[in-house]
Amino acid sequence: MTEFVIKLADERGRVQEQTLPAATADELRSRFTQAGYYVYSVKPRGVGSASKRKKVKLESFLIFNQQFVTLIKAGLPIPGSLQLLGRRQKDLRLKAQLENIAERVKTGESLSAAFDAQGGFPLVYTTTLLAGERSGNLEEVLQRYLDFQRISLTFRKKLKASMVYPVLLVTLVLSLFIFLITFVVPRFATLYDQLNTPLPAITVFLLHVGNIAQNYGIYIAVVLVITVFLLFRWSKTDAGALMVDRFRLAIPLFGAVWLKYQVALFSRTLSTLLTGGLPLVPSLETAARSISSRQISNAVFNSVTSVREGKNLSFSMETTKVFPELAIEMVEVGESTGALPAMLNSVAGFFEEDVETSLTAAMSLIEPTILIVMGIAVAIILMALYLPILQLGAGAVNH
Repeated sequence: MTEFVIKLADERGRVQEQTLPAATADELRSRFTQAGYYVYSVKPRGVGSASKRKKVKLESFLIFNQQFVTLIKAGLPIPGSLQLLGRRQKDLRLKAQLENIAERVKTGESLSAAFDAQGGFPLVYTTTLLAGERSGNLEEVLQRYLDFQRISLTFRKKLKASMVYPVLLVTLVLSLFIFLITFVVPRFATLYDQLNTPLPAITVFLLHVGNIAQNYGIYIAVVLVITVFLLFRWSKTDAGALMVDRFRLAIPLFGAVWLKYQVALFSRTLSTLLTGGLPLVPSLETAARSISSRQISNAVFNSVTSVREGKNLSFSMETTKVFPELAIEMVEVGESTGALPAMLNSVAGFFEEDVETSLTAAMSLIEPTILIVMGIAVAIILMALYLPILQLGAGAVNH
């Protein structure tokens, strides 16, 4: 008998985790499913979380699912489809995972459990598979997941594309400053030492900065790298992630854009899960784990308690004081009309469009601002460097 860690929810939506012995994962899953529990996952005890950190590449995974759905629609058995796609897979890690999944499914393990055992696959995906298996409509559920991922991927690409030019500008500005401070300024310092003439305060300050950069630049760079690394590690902890997210949400303009983006992602994820036949409470918990904003994720988890007690989702969202008022109102309309999944999709579409419009407007302001700041900074540096020479020239003319 092997010990398994089973995560499940009872009829009231209370989630719990137990460690129990069983012959197979499917046998344990079947035992609790027949008893009326909703089973999230069943994993062998002692399986670490290291594999979970190696997430599958989204684009490769999306292509695999497109092909997988096509083969299922064509009538091919699931194990055969997985083996065929595994042989043609160029991503070696995904190839090995698909081969393992095919073997597990052949031995009678469910498709959702086989994917979940691999680690690295999106939680929304494995939960969606489970919903499809329970409803007997796996093909349709997979197609909905594909549609969801296509929209999400397209939106992410638009966001990344809108950030490329500002990032290039900032990189150019920083490179130019480093070049001026570490290379140009020290040359002028040597020249002024030879002239042995009084210098303006701004020139003295700039030469002092250049001297520090030349003598201690490597140490400053090392300290900065170590600091950034430690901050990155701290941001992966619960306290660090929450603090970083609060700071991100507090940034003027961009904080509101980040909030809308996370609400859009949450709404589309929740809509996909509900449409796949998952109950509201498990769908909320899965959607909460799928968004990167720790503050919004915690707010969703807090709203689960109210939903379990029979409160409306809109009321539960309102009590968190995190979600935008418009999102709450649209969800309330969806609940009252019995079309919550469709309304959640509308919420996602509205906020995605709002984010795109806000970013376009912000970028149109940020790009010229960066150029202006760069021009002013370079002008100040050049003025500080050449001011003594101009003063010497004026003095020579006067004499």
